[in-house]
Amino acid sequence: MDDFQRTNLETWEERAPVHAASPDYHMEELFSDPAFVSEVIQFDLPRLGDVAGLDVVHLQCHIGTDTVSLAKLGARVTGLDFSAAALAEARALAERVGVDVRFVESDLHAAPAALGASYDLVYTGVGALNWLPDIAAWADVVVSLLRPGGRLHLREGHPMLWTMADPRPDGLLVVEYPYRETVDPEIFDEPGTYVRTDHEFTHNRTYEWNHGLGEIVTALLANGLRLTMLEEHDSVPWDALPGMMDAVPGGEYRLRDRPERLAHSYTLQAVKAG
Repeated sequence: MDDFQRTNLETWEERAPVHAASPDYHMEELFSDPAFVSEVIQFDLPRLGDVAGLDVVHLQCHIGTDTVSLAKLGARVTGLDFSAAALAEARALAERVGVDVRFVESDLHAAPAALGASYDLVYTGVGALNWLPDIAAWADVVVSLLRPGGRLHLREGHPMLWTMADPRPDGLLVVEYPYRETVDPEIFDEPGTYVRTDHEFTHNRTYEWNHGLGEIVTALLANGLRLTMLEEHDSVPWDALPGMMDAVPGGEYRLRDRPERLAHSYTLQAVKAG
């Protein structure tokens, strides 16, 4: 683990229990309502389809709300994350809900060795790829984990959204950060987090990378996957541009003014040859 990863890990270790305690992750609903699944999975379901009986791995699973939701839908699920604190929350949630989920602590790049298995579905959610320095290496991991005929499902913040400067008083959308992958990360030092909380954090520095949509698609194609879906969306499941977005049903946020100006997120699916 390099210094970038260690610093990012400190940030996630501190935030995991705070995220688990926040109402924004809907832990109580997941426990109390057998039919409830996370809002992220609710959004994904029309594209994801029936997962019952599938062997699924959820990469960078954080505190496991989406992982547990997939298990509630009948999948045999493994969640992987590099944060021990996040996995502690995930295991506690799975036990409380009463679903059988295997959670594995590992850096993403060591996932094939750490998991020792192959899967029908590799699932990756929003806010995962920006922590990875090399999208080609990520694609290598994905294809290594898929069985022949297996599928990748990825929904992620759109790389154009990640380029946006902080909201401005004049309401203009201004490109500030790289669209394409760079060797050096962008460095952020910002207090707080993306859920409602009064907690004051000690670790606030993060290192992040953007990856252009073409780079992501090309990396998957270079590994022999066949692209079956690429859909861009006009919403994203967090308030990405505070003061410029409105909450919309399903836990999503959308630009208040002419949302068609900006792709907010996207769904990509790709299949490994049988």
